[in-house]
Amino acid sequence: MVKKKIKEIDVNEDEFVEDTEETLKTARDKKVEDLTWTPKTELGKKVASGEVRDIYKILDQGNVIMEKEIVDVLLPDMESDLLQIGQAKGKFGGGKRRVFRQTQKKTREGNKPRFATLAVVGNKKGIIGLGYGKAKETVPAREKATRNAKFNVFKIRRGCGSWECGCGEAHSIPFTIQGKCGSAVLTLMPAPKGTGLKVDVEVAKVLNLAGITDVWSKTTSQTGSKINLIRATEKALKSLTKTKLQEKHYQILSVVDGPGEGKV
Repeated sequence: MVKKKIKEIDVNEDEFVEDTEETLKTARDKKVEDLTWTPKTELGKKVASGEVRDIYKILDQGNVIMEKEIVDVLLPDMESDLLQIGQAKGKFGGGKRRVFRQTQKKTREGNKPRFATLAVVGNKKGIIGLGYGKAKETVPAREKATRNAKFNVFKIRRGCGSWECGCGEAHSIPFTIQGKCGSAVLTLMPAPKGTGLKVDVEVAKVLNLAGITDVWSKTTSQTGSKINLIRATEKALKSLTKTKLQEKHYQILSVVDGPGEGKV
């Protein structure tokens, strides 16, 4: 078995303004906590040995990530957050929103509760991932959701598709996209710089970690289920890379298909 010790440190965001291979290599070699990792997959062994250093190359090739340490090593600036998909008990259904969604199973021995969480991870530069976790206790559910989110990371396109802006910076999305899950339908539209995220609070968390700062939105049908709304957002973001673009569109819409920032 191959064992690799990696150290982790707090890295300043300013050090990642330009995500080049040299910057990623420097961040990968700096770590504060000792993490003993025994890679089990072929991809994990290549990452641990330093043969693979670029997460974008892995995503472009369509390789499946089955070890969360791969994301921890290649994206040291990755941030995570829990989405409020549950609701505490309250009068007339007015309980406070919370990150754990609790369900119960009636048995002869009594009620058996289970907790579900939905986590989002992202580097604010075009990499985002969502994960769902469920367990008998809150802490394992949270850890499972974060781990699954790292397994499901994907790349998105950013740009400036608003006719009101034309600044040439990748602060929004290049064109209108739509996602549907269950009966919830979400439409995201490009917005000029300074607009902000005019979306649901939980959807805004996802877009913020994806690196999108300005967008308009429109929702139809039943959007009370936060899980369906978040899944609709995920499908909409994935459609950004599935849409074929011509070379001229990359210049007109200021499309960024990687870690680059600023003008294209």
